[in-house]
Amino acid sequence: MDGALLRSLTPSVLGILVRRGADFASAEDAVQDALLEAVRAWPDNPPRDPKGWLVTVAWRRFLDGIRSDAARRKREFLVDEQQVSGSVPAVDDTLQLCFLCAHPSLTPSSAVALTLRAVGGLTTRQIAQAYLVPEATMAQRISRAKRTVSGVRFDQPGDVATVLRVLYLVFNEGYSGDVDVAAEAIRLTRQLAAAIDHPEVAGLLALMLLHHARRAARTAADGSLVPLAEQDRSRWDTESIAEGVVILQAALARDRLGEFQAQAAIAALHADALTADETDWVQIVEWYDELAALTDSPIVRLNRAVAVGEADGPRAGLAALAALDDSLPRYVAVEAYLRERDGDLETAARLYAEAAHKASNLAERDHLMLQASKINARRSRASAPESENL
Repeated sequence: MDGALLRSLTPSVLGILVRRGADFASAEDAVQDALLEAVRAWPDNPPRDPKGWLVTVAWRRFLDGIRSDAARRKREFLVDEQQVSGSVPAVDDTLQLCFLCAHPSLTPSSAVALTLRAVGGLTTRQIAQAYLVPEATMAQRISRAKRTVSGVRFDQPGDVATVLRVLYLVFNEGYSGDVDVAAEAIRLTRQLAAAIDHPEVAGLLALMLLHHARRAARTAADGSLVPLAEQDRSRWDTESIAEGVVILQAALARDRLGEFQAQAAIAALHADALTADETDWVQIVEWYDELAALTDSPIVRLNRAVAVGEADGPRAGLAALAALDDSLPRYVAVEAYLRERDGDLETAARLYAEAAHKASNLAERDHLMLQASKINARRSRASAPESENL
C-alpha cells in the first residue's frame, strides 16, 4: 500500500467533497473512512483511478451519513449522487483547503493541527507525537477545529496573512517521522506564490528554502544536533539557497518589507558566509532591528541578543539580553552561550544544565547537556595539578 499516494490525494478528495456541499467535519470523516477502505481493498484490487475511487467511496460514505439524519434529508447538494461515477476533474484543491484550515476563527495551534491532518495527511497519532501530547488530547483538538470550520463556506476562507502564519508554523513543526511536513509546507507556499503576487508570500517561500537548504547538516549521524557554526557547509543545498536568494531579492525590490522578508534576509546572510567566521553579524543585527520594529516580538529580541554578542562581543550581548524577560523560552540557553563566550565557564555550565531541563524536545536537551559536560571537562582539566597533566 502506497501511504504517500494516499496522503497526497487526501486534500484533493476532501476539497472536492466540500465543494460539492459537504460540511467540513462530515467530509473529513467520510474521507477517513474511504482511506481505511483503500488500505483494505487496494492491495488485492488496485483501482485504475485512485483519486476517482476515493471520491466515489468518500461521497457515498458522506451520503450514507446524511440519509441517517432525517433533519438533513432536505439539504441541497451541489452535485447529484449520479455524478460520482464520472471522471474527477484534475483540480488541485489543496491550496483552497489550506485557506479553510487557516480560518481566523481557529486558534493557531488548532489551525496547524487541522492543516497537518487535512492537508498534510498525517494521522491523529502522528500529529500528537509531533506536539508531544496524548493522542486523545489531539483528537479532541482536531474535532473542535472541524466543528468550528464546518459552518464556513468554502469560498470564504481565511485571509492570506493567516494562511502564511499557519504555513510558517507547519514548516517549523519539526516533525521527523515518515512524512516530510517541511517539504509539504514549501510545496503549498509555492502554490500560494504562484497564485498571489505579494512580497510577503515570496518572502516566506524564500525563508523556507533558505532554512531547508541547511537541513542535511543540522544533525549528526547519531541524530544529535549540530549548531549552525559547526555545520558542514558543503552539505548545504546550494540550489535551494540560490533560488531563495533570487526570490528574496525580487521581493525586497518592491519596497514593501514584512517580517518574513526580514527573516529571509537574515537566513540569506548566514547562507552567504562560506565559514561561520565570515558571517556578517553587523548586518544581521541591523536586520533584527528591522524585524523587531515590524513584530515587537520578544523572541526576535532574544535572537537579536545573540547576534549582538557575535557582532559587538559577549558582554554587549548579555546587556541586550538583560533587558528581556528571563522566562522567555531559550533565554537560559542564550545566556549560557554568551557566558561561555565571555569566559565565565562555571556559570555557563550551570546555565546549560538548567536550560537542558527546560528544553522542549529530546535532541535539544541532549545538546545542552553535552555543552554543560564539555565545559565541566574543560574546567576539570584546567584545575588539575600539573603532575596530572604530564
